Amino acid sequence: MTKYTSDSSNFGADGPFFRMIREGLEGLADGEDYFDLLADDVVVEYVISVPGYPGRVEGRQAVIDLYSGYDDYMTVHTADNLRVYRDPEASVAVLEYEVHGESALTGRPYNNRFASIITVKDRKVTHWRDYLDPIAVFDASGWPER
Repeated sequence: MTKYTSDSSNFGADGPFFRMIREGLEGLADGEDYFDLLADDVVVEYVISVPGYPGRVEGRQAVIDLYSGYDDYMTVHTADNLRVYRDPEASVAVLEYEVHGESALTGRPYNNRFASIITVKDRKVTHWRDYLDPIAVFDASGWPER
């Protein structure tokens, strides 16, 4: 099983999370980096998330903008345990995976599990539904003490 580790471009579209997602969508979606996989009009829904995080983001640039400040909150060191399930007829992939790092604000460990349901049309991601463990975010951020 591949374990993706951090490098000098942790946020950039080639950090460990982004490299793992590209592997999970290999052969289904095209792009030089994570953001290139996204259609210009992609819709991303954060179905299970944390308070204050948007429930829905529309458009590739809006996703880029959302992630651009991520390193201010969390540092992802590794991503692993990728499991990929595909339905080629529906152009849908389900990715299960984990990310590991630490909170940039508290230094506490961050270990989270995700499930993402991804729809691809014309070799680009058009819809992404994301589910995560909000308790992992709370624990890393020190909530509710903070």
